[in-house]
Amino acid sequence: MRVRKNIRGTVGRPRLCVSRSNKHIYAQLIDDERGTTVAAVSTLSPIYREKAAVKGKKEAAKAVGGLIAELAKAKGIERVIFDRNRYRYHGRVKAVAEGAREGGLKF
Repeated sequence: MRVRKNIRGTVGRPRLCVSRSNKHIYAQLIDDERGTTVAAVSTLSPIYREKAAVKGKKEAAKAVGGLIAELAKAKGIERVIFDRNRYRYHGRVKAVAEGAREGGLKF
């Protein structure tokens, strides 16, 4: 809650929420004003499997970041608020952020 209490996503600038498990990584764009998910990508989603099936967890996280940036651009979103949840900003969480930045999102 310490991380989340100051982070709110809007229509023009949704929240990029990152979650991870031991095997997979998940990223979603959330509009907190409406309470809706604008776009979501994970290592389990079909778009990831057909476009960017890579080996290794960090490479997969970077690919998920790039794919979420691609979906955001298609919906006209260029700026987001990064929500790392309770995870430290390093490793796979950092890789998602780097992939999204390389895809054209601005934090």
